[in-house]
Parts: sequence; structure tokens; C-alpha cells
Amino acid sequence: MKKNPLLALKDLGQHVWLDNLSRALLRDGTLRRLLRDDGIDGITSNPAIFLKAITGSTDYLDDLRRLRAAKLDGEACYESLVIADIQAACDMLLSIYASSEGDSGYVSLEVSPALAHDTAATIAAAQRLARSVGRENLLIKVPATTAGLRAFEQLTANGIRVNVTLIFSLAQYEAVAHAYLRGAQCWLDGGGAASHLRAVTSVFLSRVDTLIDLYLDAIGTTPAAALKGGAGVALARRCYCRYLKIFHGAQFDRLGEAGVRALTPLWASTGCKNIAYSDLLYVEPLIAWETINTLPEATLAAFRDHGHAELTLMSGMEAASAHIDALTALDIDLDAAGTLLQNDGVRLFAAAYAEILRSLEEA
Repeated sequence: MKKNPLLALKDLGQHVWLDNLSRALLRDGTLRRLLRDDGIDGITSNPAIFLKAITGSTDYLDDLRRLRAAKLDGEACYESLVIADIQAACDMLLSIYASSEGDSGYVSLEVSPALAHDTAATIAAAQRLARSVGRENLLIKVPATTAGLRAFEQLTANGIRVNVTLIFSLAQYEAVAHAYLRGAQCWLDGGGAASHLRAVTSVFLSRVDTLIDLYLDAIGTTPAAALKGGAGVALARRCYCRYLKIFHGAQFDRLGEAGVRALTPLWASTGCKNIAYSDLLYVEPLIAWETINTLPEATLAAFRDHGHAELTLMSGMEAASAHIDALTALDIDLDAAGTLLQNDGVRLFAAAYAEILRSLEEA
């Protein structure tokens, strides 16, 4: 019998997380089956995911009636609903968290996207959400904006475990990595236990190709067309190369020797948005040790069905560099594109969050 390729990924040092969470997944046994049969050992969520879960089902109606009777505002209703789901998911993954000694088994909950440019408010919200959830295997998601990076550094210094999200460029990844180094050192200097810290960096991929492909289409040449669909994978490979240099190099030596975990790269936005490309474009080329890939259910099912697991990421490093060089030669500024995508990502998540609150207040 063919081995489940999702389980083979774990043998190759890559963890697979589920990029979805809903009450239905928790109640109908689907999540338990994914953990048991596919080796899923983490969950990511965001406001768009919860918007679909809450407004697209009847699973939350009883709780909504109770919360409205208590005359809670939209944000309080939202947090009550999603915290209950996050807690249930954390409890379901607790045995994984314990057996991995805190390496995996995490569930991510995002602070309000409306706070993306407010450091103090992001810190306060992260601390409040961490207390409200009350689970060790929680990661608080904060964006890699300038304000979010300052918040991430301080939260790490305070011992809060974080998933830094909305990373779209190598420059953004590097800024996150150095914020972690500074925050982790402050945590140790304050007497914190090195093994307590855990953080991941969510590098978004499919959205990069969506934008860069538009630029290439506008150029309109045959060489430009040949570069379509390659920027996301090239970005991931560049970030992983930098991860190895930083977290397997001198900059991390003292922290690593003290027992601090490295800042694990996580590939996000891995559902392929262009039907002309492989449905596993952001999975099969990006398999490597010490990485996480968070997959929407459709991509998870696709890899289970026809995915091939082998170590691929490092073998494509030269091709990634050549791809980036070719884009640069066409005057495509990848750092500028990353800034545009990050701003757009904040806007989209904020819009989803606002829509949830509006629906909860009006219903």
C-alpha cells in the first residue's frame, strides 16, 4: 500500500499544518482524522478564515443568541466565538505539543488587523488574547509591518509565542529574524527559560506570483512570460537560504547554545490561485528540513492524492537566484512589490475582520 505522502513529509523534517479552522472541523471528526491519518501537527487561522466559518454556517447560532442577549458588541462576540474554537483546537493538539516538547502542536490566533500599525495596541491585544485563550500551545499572529515588528520583538522579550505573518519579501523576512534575535536575548537576559520561546515566520507565496505575473504580463515579451509562476517559490528558497545563514551561523550561536529554538520558516498562502499552474506549486518544490507548510484543505487533499515527497528546496537554489536576477533585470523591484503586497494583505484582513464585526452587530 502506498505510503501517505503527507506522512513522508514529516520523515523529511517538514511539518504540515492546516490553514483552516471552524467549529464544523472540530465537531465532525475531520480535524481528528487529519491529525491521526495525515500527521497534521499545527493549525493556522486568520480573519478571512473565521469570516467564512462564522457567516457561512449555522454552527455558531446558539452561541450568538447567548452573546447578543448579553448585549456584547461585535468584537466581544467575535472573540468569544473564535477563542472557544482556538481553545478546543489547542486541546486537541496538546498531546502533539507535549510529545514534541513544545516544538509543534500549535494553533495560531491573529490580533485585530486594525492594529497593524500600532505597536502598543498590538502588544496589549496579544497579551490579552494569550491570557484569554490560556493555552501553552498558542501562537499569537502579528503582522510583519514596522509596528508589528516592534511588537514582535517586545512580545518575544516577554515570553509570548508568536507567528509573524504577512511576509512578502526577503527584506521583510530578514527584519523579522533580527527582531527575534533581539527579543530572545532580552528574554534570556531577564531570566526567561530558553526552551519556552517559540516563533514562526509566515512567508506568503501565491500572492507574490499573482502580482509579479501581472508585471510580467505588462512587459509582454516572451522572456518575461517564461518567468511567470516562479517568484513565490524563488522567494521561499531565498528566505530559507537566509534562515540557514542566520540560525545555523554565528549570529545565533549563543542563543542556540542556550537552548533557544530557531525561528522556523513557514510557507503560507500555498493554495495555487492560477489554474494554469500545478496545484502543488507551493508544496513539492519547497520540502526541506526545519520548515513548516500550512495548507488549505484542497491543497492538503491534492498532495495526499498525487503529491511526491522528497527533499527539493535546496536543489533549486541556483534556479531561484537566476530567477530573481532575471526579474531584477526587467526592473521588477521585489522589495517594493513586497511592501505593496503587505499593505494589501493588511487591508484585506482588516476588511474581513470589519465584515465579521458588522455581521455580528447587525444580525
